[in-house]
Amino acid sequence: MMRLNKYIAHHSSYSRREADKAIQDGYVRVDGEIQDNPATQVDEKEVDVYVSGKQITPRDKYTVIVYNKPKGELVTKSDPKGRRTIYDGLDAKYKHFIPVGRLDYATEGVLLLTDASKIATLLMNSGLERIYKVKIKGEVTSEMEAAMLNGMTLDDATAGGHSHSKVTSMTFAPFIGYKIQKNEHNYSILKIAISEGQNREIRRFFAHFGTDVADLKRLSFAEIELNNLPTGKTRFLTRSEYSALFTYLKAEKKLKRERGEK
Repeated sequence: MMRLNKYIAHHSSYSRREADKAIQDGYVRVDGEIQDNPATQVDEKEVDVYVSGKQITPRDKYTVIVYNKPKGELVTKSDPKGRRTIYDGLDAKYKHFIPVGRLDYATEGVLLLTDASKIATLLMNSGLERIYKVKIKGEVTSEMEAAMLNGMTLDDATAGGHSHSKVTSMTFAPFIGYKIQKNEHNYSILKIAISEGQNREIRRFFAHFGTDVADLKRLSFAEIELNNLPTGKTRFLTRSEYSALFTYLKAEKKLKRERGEK
C-alpha cells in the first residue's frame, strides 16, 4: 500500500506538493471516486488513479521502447552465420530487453522491446492491431481481397515461409482492414491491418496467390507508431502510449482472473 500523494508523485511529473493540491482541490479520482485526502492508502498494483481526467500509469514497473528496425537485421540474440542482429544496432543498456514478437530479416519498422518477459508474452499473443505497408509484385486480385475480408486456412502455407521453418499449415483471420494505395501490373502497394503476428504471416498470405512481397514495413503496433523515429533508432513510449498499454494489460489481467487463469 502507498499514500495517494506519494503514488501520484512517484508515477508522474507532479511534485508531492502539486499532488497534494490536486487531491485537495478535488481533481483526483481513485477507482472512479473523488478522493480529497492525500494520505488515502492505495494498492499500487490494482488501483486506477486519474488526475484531471488523465490516468496515472505506473511506468517504473516495466519499460517498453520502440525500435525502428532496419532491413537486414535479425530479431535474435545472436546468429551462427554472423549476420547482423537488432542487438548490434541497439544501445548496450537495451541488451537484456526482449522483443515483442519478430520481424523477419527483410522487414522494417516498429518493433517493441521490453525488460519484462510477462509484458512481452502478453503483447506478443494479443489481438492488438498491427498496421503494415506492403509492396507486392503484381496486382491485387479479387481473390486476395476475398481472403483479406473473410480469412482463409491453408493446409500448405510453406510458400513465403523460411526454408527451415517448421510451420506448414496456417489459418489467417480476416484482416481488420486494408487499403489499396496503388494497384498496377508491375507492383501494388497496400496498407493492411491485422490482429495476429504469426510466422511470416503476410509473406505466406501473398505467396499463396503466387505473389512475392517486395517491401514490408510495420507502421504501428496498437496505438504505438514510429512518430518520425529514424531507422535504427529507439525511443521510449509517450505517456499516452503507456496509459493505453496499461489499460489494455489491466483489462487482460481482469479477464484472466474471471477465467480463473493465473
